[in-house]
Amino acid sequence: MEYGIRSLFDVSHTLARGLFDGDAAPHEILGKIHDHIIALGETLDKDEFFSYGKNIWIHKSASVAASAFIGAPCIIDAGAEIRHSAFIRGDAVVGKCAVVGNSTELKNAVLFDGVQVPHYNYVGDSILGYKAHLGAGAITSNVKSDKSNVFIRTSPPVDTGRKKVGAFIGDGADIGCSSVLCPGAVIGKNSIVYPLLRVRGIVEENSILKDENTVVGRK
Repeated sequence: MEYGIRSLFDVSHTLARGLFDGDAAPHEILGKIHDHIIALGETLDKDEFFSYGKNIWIHKSASVAASAFIGAPCIIDAGAEIRHSAFIRGDAVVGKCAVVGNSTELKNAVLFDGVQVPHYNYVGDSILGYKAHLGAGAITSNVKSDKSNVFIRTSPPVDTGRKKVGAFIGDGADIGCSSVLCPGAVIGKNSIVYPLLRVRGIVEENSILKDENTVVGRK
């Protein structure tokens, strides 16, 4: 599988589509999220979005629980649901009709439209494509234990130049409950990861990862 924006994501399914202009690799997007949100927020229709403090924009049709924490900068798009005790630390885009659930934490992340991270998830320094889903307790690990640079396991491997890189999860991918996506993991479009797995490297699109050594085609 090619490691690139177009191989993973249909960028028409995010308000932040301008973030993906050009030929940047997915990991190169991570350093641009903060500034892009601030610039994009200033252009949003004030009849549709209200300002929830400095550099926080929430669509009027979104649902945000009173117990949720929303840090800046952040954009929450139409129909999104931010549930009880969600923790959005900032530098986050939450797409149309996305769900950020109970005790889920977001940091420096783009959630495309229809993404679901509904129960006890951690999503840091990551990009989740259209209608991607994380099962309960699934997380993106974004820092290696030795704090060295994260590599993308292409051939040859790509040095991201960053010590914090989570996962890049393609459109329609489904991550099973309590799975851990190791730093720099790439999950192809429409792929499935079984529960309770540690995922390293790249999972090809349209495939099923049954255990760390067993990948089959998805029919």
